[in-house]
Amino acid sequence: MMENFNEYKLLDLGSGRKLESWNGVTLCRPDPEVIWPSENEDNWKMDAEYLRSEKGGGRWQIRSSVPSSWQIHYGDLTFNLKLMGFKHTGLFPEQAYNWDIIRDRIKNANREVKVLNLFAYTGGATVAALSAGASVVHVDSSRGMVDWAKENVKSSGFENRPVRYIVDDVKKFVKREIRRGNKYDIIIMDPPSFGRGSSGEVWDIEHDLYDLVKDTTSILSDDPLMYLINSYTTGLSMSVLENILKLTIVDKYDGSVVKDELGIKMEDSNIVLPCGIFARWEPVK
Repeated sequence: MMENFNEYKLLDLGSGRKLESWNGVTLCRPDPEVIWPSENEDNWKMDAEYLRSEKGGGRWQIRSSVPSSWQIHYGDLTFNLKLMGFKHTGLFPEQAYNWDIIRDRIKNANREVKVLNLFAYTGGATVAALSAGASVVHVDSSRGMVDWAKENVKSSGFENRPVRYIVDDVKKFVKREIRRGNKYDIIIMDPPSFGRGSSGEVWDIEHDLYDLVKDTTSILSDDPLMYLINSYTTGLSMSVLENILKLTIVDKYDGSVVKDELGIKMEDSNIVLPCGIFARWEPVK
């Protein structure tokens, strides 16, 4: 469960929607997990609301002044936000939980740590790993997302730290890394349900995830620190992620797997909004 993200607040939930404050900008976005009403919905005040279309997709309805881009901070990490298509802002604040885990493992390793971030999006985990002193290879098939990640790294003051940005299909990149003999101490991935690579390659999580994780066992170092899979795919159980790690990483390196659900606590409430799942492998200590 996300904690200590002071510039982000989940203000209220009701009737398939969530009301959030992103460093002072109040947004209302749809969320299928919210199947109960709120007593305060009639009084919700927002700067923008994402309205779904019956034909698919949707649009932002701006109700007051919203900057074209603005920033939010988590400790020493700085992220650039903007209103995107399909209701996104460029950041998933519940991932702060994983960022803290990543930073802790890197700092406590007391050695140089190489991190591979696959399906790396706008680079939340990349920024976190750099902040802890690791070197990072950041891979995503979207040049726009990679450029956004570069902005986040620069805004956080880490542009001179060791990071490589790769615009490529993840499956092809991993195959090349196997041939090159490159190794990583931490591998992180946040695979989409479906997607296309930089040259139109098709990704389907149900058909491709196991093979990808199995391939990456060949590029883990001899003394790996962590393997983290995060997912927002509807219907995919955290036990499935756990089983994949057991069949691949644990089979080769031993260690143990932790699985759980990420969530965000609503302000002044005991209600927690579920926000995806993860499974994490670590060696036996």
